[in-house]
Amino acid sequence: MGTISLVKARKAFGDAIIIPGVDLDIKDGEFVVFVGPSGCGKSTLLRMIAGLEDLTSGSILIDGKNMTEEAPSKRGLSMVFQSYALYPHMSVRGNISFGLKMAGMPKDEIAAKVAKAAATLNLTEYLDRKPRQLSGGQRQRVAIGRAIVRNPEGFLFDEPLSNLDAALRVNMRLEIMQMHKDLGATMIYVTHDQVEAMTMADRIVVLNRGNIEQVGTPLELYNHPDSLFVAGFIGSPKMNLMDGAPAAPYKCATIGIRPEHLDISREAGTWPATIRLAEHLGADTFLHVDAGLCGMMTVRAEGEYEVASGAKIFLTPEPSRIHRFDKDGKAIRK
Repeated sequence: MGTISLVKARKAFGDAIIIPGVDLDIKDGEFVVFVGPSGCGKSTLLRMIAGLEDLTSGSILIDGKNMTEEAPSKRGLSMVFQSYALYPHMSVRGNISFGLKMAGMPKDEIAAKVAKAAATLNLTEYLDRKPRQLSGGQRQRVAIGRAIVRNPEGFLFDEPLSNLDAALRVNMRLEIMQMHKDLGATMIYVTHDQVEAMTMADRIVVLNRGNIEQVGTPLELYNHPDSLFVAGFIGSPKMNLMDGAPAAPYKCATIGIRPEHLDISREAGTWPATIRLAEHLGADTFLHVDAGLCGMMTVRAEGEYEVASGAKIFLTPEPSRIHRFDKDGKAIRK
């Protein structure tokens, strides 16, 4: 079992309220991602679950048991940080096994656990190397291996890929997803990268100033954002948002349309636009255009879209893909 529940979990430092009060249920075996901009409280919330931050009020339940006052070591959770925090003088084997040795586990059991974790993470041939002899991705795998051998109820990842380059981040993302599939363990993963959130999560928790804006599957958040904040944060490139005259025909304060849900024509359409810049990525071309009253917009065109800066085009939104929001930034459902 690995259920985790937050009940009115609140964190404040004096008069500064970091987490106003959060209610959240995480199911056994789920991969849940906390996402939001810097300073939104996602890492603080993770540390509260881990026991590294005390709650000001509220409670945290693990497998139905109130663990609010329990020490981190008693919660049955393993945490993987952004920094690898490896012992430089120890081998990979020594780093992975260190916690088990401190717990007094028999040597043959330690050896078996280390061997199994190393095989899972493709570290077997590196067990006798020191951290300085490893790449960044390999070091992060060692940190994950150190967490695996404890057989925890759940794993907590605090931006574990931030120190890696782009190619390594993609590889490690796939490895963590495969590990989740193989282990079936509950995992909570913190990131500011909404692409990581969309590709990895069973469910995403979008945080804004310590509050939960929305919880749902990646496609639920993509297709049905509850607020302007979620609409603007989920999706890459982000949703185009327009208020004023463009929103008035749709009887709302703001409308939103994603770059991939705009049809492009050189002859006629709903909104005339002038191309200011084109980003050619091979499979896609991102057009940054000035659409007059609609303001600056981003449009995704498939493949290589050959167009010159200053060219005139017309944009037509897919009617079923238009998102409407009221003056308070809340979604208007049909």
